[in-house]
Amino acid sequence: MLTVLTSLHMTSQLKNLFVKPSRTERDLWAVAKLAKAGIYLRHAMAATACCGVLLIVLAGSSHAQETTAIQSVNIVYSAAIGIGPQNGVMRRDPSDIIKVGDLYYVWYSKGAQSHGYDATVWYATSPDGHTWSEKGESLARGGVDSWDEQSVFTPNILVAEGRYWLFYTAVPKPFVNKGTETTKTAIGIAVSNSPNGPWEKLDTNPILKTSENHDDFDSLRIDDACLIVRDGKYWMYFKGRQWNKSPGETKMGVAISEKPDGPYIKHSGNPIIGGNHEVLVWPQGQGVAAMIGTVGPKSITRSILYADDGLHFSKTHAVVDVPTAAGAYRPEAFTNSGNGAQIEWGVHIGKRRGTLPFIERFEVSQQ
Repeated sequence: MLTVLTSLHMTSQLKNLFVKPSRTERDLWAVAKLAKAGIYLRHAMAATACCGVLLIVLAGSSHAQETTAIQSVNIVYSAAIGIGPQNGVMRRDPSDIIKVGDLYYVWYSKGAQSHGYDATVWYATSPDGHTWSEKGESLARGGVDSWDEQSVFTPNILVAEGRYWLFYTAVPKPFVNKGTETTKTAIGIAVSNSPNGPWEKLDTNPILKTSENHDDFDSLRIDDACLIVRDGKYWMYFKGRQWNKSPGETKMGVAISEKPDGPYIKHSGNPIIGGNHEVLVWPQGQGVAAMIGTVGPKSITRSILYADDGLHFSKTHAVVDVPTAAGAYRPEAFTNSGNGAQIEWGVHIGKRRGTLPFIERFEVSQQ
């Protein structure tokens, strides 16, 4: 059933999502206010007809009431020179990007297999985000019988308290990856005074584990940390998969800590997004935006979602040719400023027939 958007709360979300609202968008906000005041559907439709736009709300889940995308965004791809395709080398799962001095930094999984379960964490720097120089290994596998002996992969970065906190996923040995006969993943942290290292793994690792309750969404896999600072706390968004579920049923949750090194407490309302195999979030105005890839319900895939409270997300954009396992340059991610804007560029997993996964640049533009 089609209805006109009536929530001023959602109206404020839309205002936050666009840095420079157009006349059409202002008209839509006015329509929402009329509906809030008790104007019936036929009057609101007449009002929208005058500006040639109809805003539609679709029925959604308890976690996210969906709206049709107000706009679409295009993704344009180009080479990440220096960390692109290379014979016999896999680079994948890039972190979000930070800038330190005159250089951009990115971390990623590197190995000789297409997957991340036999990898270590490497990093590269760039003066412009286009041409990169691979600097070396940041994190090695753990020692014998350690929780990260088999592989360390899917890194991400947090800058806090004058230090650099490198989050990563890991698996121990022996490693199995056959349906539910699989080795569980966990998330850990390494810390350094410099983005160039050396990195020291925390004694408290792993800092986030899978649930012991098979009914929970993260009882089989937990992975892909993505950090922001919000309300003076550290919000770690992550993905999880339930016991006996397929990768296509991966969902998103969040865990929050008072300190960068934890403890991170899982939100009681998890999962907060009912899909998504890769996690990319960023501060958007007073709220949080999330880019959703190709995994999940069709109502939210290939989209950008937004939540005023960082928890209850609604669809705001469609994404044309959505990136894979993207990491973005998010200059406001750790500032707690309330002034975050839509991401403009980042890197993701590039794929090409006959090559192992590689890192590729993407840029975001409004249609």
